[in-house]
Amino acid sequence: MPHTLPLRLHHHAWTTDDQEANRRFYEEVIGLPLVATWTEREVMSGAERAYSHTLYGLADGSALAFFQFADAKDQEEFRTSVHATPLRHIAFKVGAEVQEAILKRVDTADHAEANAHVIDHGFCVSLYVTDPNGLILEFAVDHPDVDRIDAEQRATAHADLARWLAGDHTSNNRWR
Repeated sequence: MPHTLPLRLHHHAWTTDDQEANRRFYEEVIGLPLVATWTEREVMSGAERAYSHTLYGLADGSALAFFQFADAKDQEEFRTSVHATPLRHIAFKVGAEVQEAILKRVDTADHAEANAHVIDHGFCVSLYVTDPNGLILEFAVDHPDVDRIDAEQRATAHADLARWLAGDHTSNNRWR
């Protein structure tokens, strides 16, 4: 059997306490269309649960998915606890125009808890936004030489990891 990579992300699932506030944020602020709403009853963890499952589409056909349970006890049981750290996030590749438009909509929506900010990582420039559920989203614009940078990183990835694990913690990001 040949070694193959997954074709793409199908979806990333999260919980939300308010499907409508979530819809407004993802459709009206971020610009992702609601592409499906599934309302179902299913046995989970030994009990029948009623829930809604919404999906917001990305250009490649993948999606962000959000669950909300009808029963408050079920919602609490399945709520995803977020360990607040900027390192736990979902990153999306975007063009500069899309990144600028998202930032403008976030600013216009006066969504203070979004904590929108931009960081230049050298190999990409990223806009970070926090959604109403505490999920951090990154919208990354690749460096113009992304193909060369990617090729160099692929060629040295194992050696760079071995160097790091051996205790050499110097930066190898010469684009920053």
